[in-house]
Amino acid sequence: MLQKVLIANRGEIALRITRACKTLGIKTVGIYSDADKDLMHLRFVDEAVCIGPGASSDSYLNIPAIITAAEITGADAIHPGYGFLSENAEFAEIVESSGFTFIGPRPEHIRLMGNKVSAIVAMKKAGVPTVPGCDHAVTIHNALAEAKEIGFPLIVKAASGGGGRGMRIVERVDTLLESVQAAQRDAEMWFGDDTVYMERFLQKPRHVEVQILGDGNGHAIHLYDRDCSLQRRHQKVLEEAPAPNLPEQARADILEACVHACQLMQYRGAGTFEFLFEDGEFFFIEMNTRVQVEHPVTEMVTGVDIIEQQLRIAGGLGLELQQEDIKVNGHAIECRINAEDPTTFLPSPGKIESFYAPGGAGIRLDSHIYPEYSIPPYYDSMIAKLISHGKDRETSLARMRQALDEMILTGIKTNIPLHKDLILQDKSFCSQAMDIHYLEKHLLKQLEEKKKAETA
Repeated sequence: MLQKVLIANRGEIALRITRACKTLGIKTVGIYSDADKDLMHLRFVDEAVCIGPGASSDSYLNIPAIITAAEITGADAIHPGYGFLSENAEFAEIVESSGFTFIGPRPEHIRLMGNKVSAIVAMKKAGVPTVPGCDHAVTIHNALAEAKEIGFPLIVKAASGGGGRGMRIVERVDTLLESVQAAQRDAEMWFGDDTVYMERFLQKPRHVEVQILGDGNGHAIHLYDRDCSLQRRHQKVLEEAPAPNLPEQARADILEACVHACQLMQYRGAGTFEFLFEDGEFFFIEMNTRVQVEHPVTEMVTGVDIIEQQLRIAGGLGLELQQEDIKVNGHAIECRINAEDPTTFLPSPGKIESFYAPGGAGIRLDSHIYPEYSIPPYYDSMIAKLISHGKDRETSLARMRQALDEMILTGIKTNIPLHKDLILQDKSFCSQAMDIHYLEKHLLKQLEEKKKAETA
């Protein structure tokens, strides 16, 4: 088993990994920037090392500093968490070539899935359904011919992209070349790679994903599915498991396809297949080769500690779980709590004056915040994940409403009102899962119109 793990991350995921390591008796090393010396997990790790200034580029993205911290503390493994360097194949290679265990997939799988074009090709070979489109780079020279094959509307995407960056929806042929060039510029700016591709633009899909675990030797299982369709600007706001209202045969087919793909790749560790689901069909869009922000909802309904499984697999203990061991128990929902204005969505860093964590049956809070903690302005605005679990979706929704009512957080602005007063009061969402455009095109639009009426 691993002896000492360096946690190459911050915030709630760093605290989550710290706790999992302690459960398994593994010593821990925390790293932090100058702006993060008051992080909660630094109170509980065995050792802590400052790796640079507040800016991510000088600290959490500074590979030499992280490797040096691992060397001087005698760590034998590095867990990247999510974000930052978690899906950086070069980082994984450097970790392993430096003599440490990378707690994640092999570098070649990170690289394969990090490029959406190569990922689509691999999934087609594995029999996983993909969105109709091209599986190679698009340029101004071949765009018209490809578009005629796909049909309009279509979407141009950055091959190395994520988070909605480098995307252009094209509804007419006369805007095609302009959109391809704009997407190429965005892709180069955000990802250092101007490669783009095209696929059919689905009108009202849901975002459904499948959690998998693999031992790296051909044994893989799924932990069922999640729905992450409530999004703003392609960023997830609320997630739940299992995905509601899926046809059982379609669900069974896609779960089997994901496991088969992992077996073929001999995938190692945790990963997530992400799909668009529309009119009873699944279409692969990407695979995340890391633990997801929303992993707690899967843990709540399956009882499987995903971080613990990552550590066990990386430590050479394999994957003892069999598919027949995995059962779904009830329903879970996660609300992402962000330090941001609930109406303008602008970040709201600053000092937390008071904080009360909700509790009760079926409630879990993953967070690193505490009273008097100052949220720095350098990083992602997510400060907590509030999770509810119940025997069914209705119970889980009711418990989430109760938990949001109980949660007290003053001194900064948060998006709690967005969850409490808008999403969880919406009858359409509470009766069934909605498509990926629902939050922006319906709920937020209603909120905007209401504000205009109040100020008129």
